[in-house]
Amino acid sequence: MACSKLFLSCLLLQLTSLFLVPEVAHGLGLKVGFYEKACPNAEAIVKEVMAQVLSEAPGLSGPLLRMHFHDCFIRGCEGSVLLNSPTNNAEKNAIPNHSLRGFQTIDRVKTALEKACPGIVSCADILALVARDMVVATGGLSYDVETGRRDGNVSIMTEALTGLIPPTANITALKAGWAQRGLSVKDLVVLSGGHTIGTSHCSSFNNRLYNFTGKGDSDPSLDSHYIARLKLRCKPNDQTTLVEMDPGSVRTFDIKYFDLLPKRRGLLTSDSALLDDSETKAYLDLQIKTGGSTFFKDFGVSMLNMGRIGVITGTAGEVRKVCSKVN
Repeated sequence: MACSKLFLSCLLLQLTSLFLVPEVAHGLGLKVGFYEKACPNAEAIVKEVMAQVLSEAPGLSGPLLRMHFHDCFIRGCEGSVLLNSPTNNAEKNAIPNHSLRGFQTIDRVKTALEKACPGIVSCADILALVARDMVVATGGLSYDVETGRRDGNVSIMTEALTGLIPPTANITALKAGWAQRGLSVKDLVVLSGGHTIGTSHCSSFNNRLYNFTGKGDSDPSLDSHYIARLKLRCKPNDQTTLVEMDPGSVRTFDIKYFDLLPKRRGLLTSDSALLDDSETKAYLDLQIKTGGSTFFKDFGVSMLNMGRIGVITGTAGEVRKVCSKVN
């Protein structure tokens, strides 16, 4: 692969593990209120812009929450998913990221912050703050966000192509992928609950409807009535149609996604897989039985854990002036 200015480190990186993260991989250097002195209104500015955005495009809440996940799971939470490439070789160009939406929204937040506090707030921190504001705006509990991340300057398509955990993953692959990033089984099931405000392209689950074992059959672990409804929305080889992961509640952060799983209505294979592990199933059963007694608080804790993956702090990296390109 040729190295452009954006990928000055790619030759070295090709010799290392896809999941190798910096020494500050566990949140060292992050703290709540990092910008209190340098940009005291930073979080208020993010919240104000996001309120405006959601009044115009409420459907962006799920995609913007998901963008933070996709950033953190490749290279850590350092904003690499936002970078453009002149040769279309950045993370956002990988097929698993083609479904991401809201990049212009992140740019809009960055513009507002640059106007108030030039060169202070990183794009990686913007992703974390926006994700929290999406949860709150759709009915979830607020939680503290640690800030102080700096932005990376490398973004490689193949890392996202091979490193993002696919929607077809079984429970073994899910647990391994999350553990590789320092996240627990509880984090896995809790953060999967973020699908309560998500949508998915038909292409992510069409095999479950039409050709599960290569013989034109459907996935027997899916409810047959649900399959019939999905087939009305998704024709074979449909690459563009979006389907709600939590039908009827897609813009409300609640526990109805968990209610669907034991009814065999988890949209993705990776959703249904949460029934195949005693620890994840026990958590599902508890939340369903108690009406989500701990889920909303747990979600904030797990987002904090995820937000510490592979962070760049101190004098490493940079604070980008424009989120889509290095300074």
